[in-house]
Amino acid sequence: MAEFRGQPLYNCRNCRNPIALRDDLLSKKYKAKSGPAYLFSHAMNIIVGPKEEKQLMTGVFTIADIYCRNCGEVLGWKYITAHDHTQRFKEGKFIVEIAKIAKLY
Repeated sequence: MAEFRGQPLYNCRNCRNPIALRDDLLSKKYKAKSGPAYLFSHAMNIIVGPKEEKQLMTGVFTIADIYCRNCGEVLGWKYITAHDHTQRFKEGKFIVEIAKIAKLY
């Protein structure tokens, strides 16, 4: 695991594997399966699962679940394609469930 001194990190709550940097946090106003979630521009130390079409609250998307590379915990998903052009800003971004991560300073 890499160290990121001086930068707050979001880690997998299960194994403490670094998942995202504070600077990559775009929004705290999302919902996921277990409740509140964050939208990140980048995620690290993850595995991206197979693509699937999914009807979400804001429309139909092609998404892929994301897993912690270390322990395999499902953390959220990656937006692959937005079928509605007004939602295209989400493409390539990551939803991470708050219940699955812990912030480390």
